[in-house]
Amino acid sequence: MDWIDHESYLEIYPPKEFNFEECLIFLGRSDQEVLYQIKEGSVYKLIKVKESLILCKIGFFNDSIKVEFPVSPPSNHFRKIVAEYIWEWFDLNQDLEGFYQVASKDKVLKKLAHKYYGLRILCIPDLFEALVWAIIGQQINLTFAYTLKKRFVEQFGECLIFEGETFWLFPSFEKIASIEMEDLRKLQFTVRKAEYIIGIAKAMINGELTKELLLQKQDYHQVQKSLMSIRGIGAWTADYVMMKCLHYTSSFPIADVGLHNALKNVLGIERKPTIEEIEELAANWEGWQAYATFYLWRSLYDKNI
Repeated sequence: MDWIDHESYLEIYPPKEFNFEECLIFLGRSDQEVLYQIKEGSVYKLIKVKESLILCKIGFFNDSIKVEFPVSPPSNHFRKIVAEYIWEWFDLNQDLEGFYQVASKDKVLKKLAHKYYGLRILCIPDLFEALVWAIIGQQINLTFAYTLKKRFVEQFGECLIFEGETFWLFPSFEKIASIEMEDLRKLQFTVRKAEYIIGIAKAMINGELTKELLLQKQDYHQVQKSLMSIRGIGAWTADYVMMKCLHYTSSFPIADVGLHNALKNVLGIERKPTIEEIEELAANWEGWQAYATFYLWRSLYDKNI
């Protein structure tokens, strides 16, 4: 991790393959987003360290990410944790050279890799948030998923008000483990999703499910199997979480509707490709399926591919 602590602000030096503007375009894809706000080329994000709520203003100047603290700078130790969070959020540990080599020889990815060069997977460092967001998104459209997330966060999350604006944190698993199913039903969650989410919160309270435990398992299939043994987590959800939270570049949510739509657009075909056709197209993406998927998702927000 390459960064300098200037006390009143942080400077983080990303790898050369990094395009902050591209990342902002992806972050700005829904006006229903409640966990950060984009204003004048910066993203405002509330982060909790121990019991402290820290508001960060994240911008990009002279090839570095500048993190300012509009309320007040946190302590030295907390600033380091903030820097680590942002480093992980923008997936800056990943060396993308291998991905761009693969993409340069691939008919699907070649154009996208060139067009979105420097885009990184926007991660969800918190395991509970990643799991809940994936479960919320099961079998509903993205717009309604964002509506549910907004209700969930505003009902159960903590917030900080600064200069008349409210900044939200995703609810903690401790909080959600203590609520009733009815509390989620009132927000229009299905019975199933309410059960799954509260069940996951309880598994995390008991220590049965933690990010550390999952990261200790080196093998992709072991991790996938561990996740899929939890009620409510199927193959798509497991792969989504492995891609967005656990940094597995080979995770591949192959059944993803957005992926299918993106491939249909990029290939200029009348119908969505079948799973068999996608497997064939992805034969060259070995080790980089997550990045291939993410770049295809990004293409959905472009008017002309």
